[in-house]
Amino acid sequence: MSLGAGLVRTTCSTGGAPGPGAGAGQPSEGLLDPVYPRTQGALLKVAQMVILLIAFICVQNASWTDYSAYTYFEVVTMCDLIMILIFYLIHLFRFYRVLTCISWPLSELLHYLIGTFFLLIASIVAASKSYDQSALVAGAVFGFIATFLCLASVWLSYKISCVTQSTDAAI
Repeated sequence: MSLGAGLVRTTCSTGGAPGPGAGAGQPSEGLLDPVYPRTQGALLKVAQMVILLIAFICVQNASWTDYSAYTYFEVVTMCDLIMILIFYLIHLFRFYRVLTCISWPLSELLHYLIGTFFLLIASIVAASKSYDQSALVAGAVFGFIATFLCLASVWLSYKISCVTQSTDAAI
């Protein structure tokens, strides 16, 4: 007894809703990824965003003596915070499934490499020009903490993008 040819949908295609053939034991795919906010990468991104925001607020509320050094620090911290937020939202809303033409792990790795380099330079400049003002010193310290967290993300992104691809190629 043949049921004839039919359309079979899978849940691993372009990220659409599961078809009628999806099993009852599988979780339905909604707009948000319910597992991502509890992952190591997501928690690291949230910590980076909080630390970068604190560093920005510390420097913003201080009385400056060297305008260009702290403007550079503010620009780097805000740009880095915005890019981390964008990558967080890409993973949270599963945009990586829709935009498959971009290698998201590689782009995240490059972002963290470049952003960490600029953040390290900005933190060194801010620390050297702080002139014993406590708000500027605190901003520089939080900049160094954010640099360390970004280095951890570089390592995590490297493990995901490069090590995973090399082990897949060996198999």
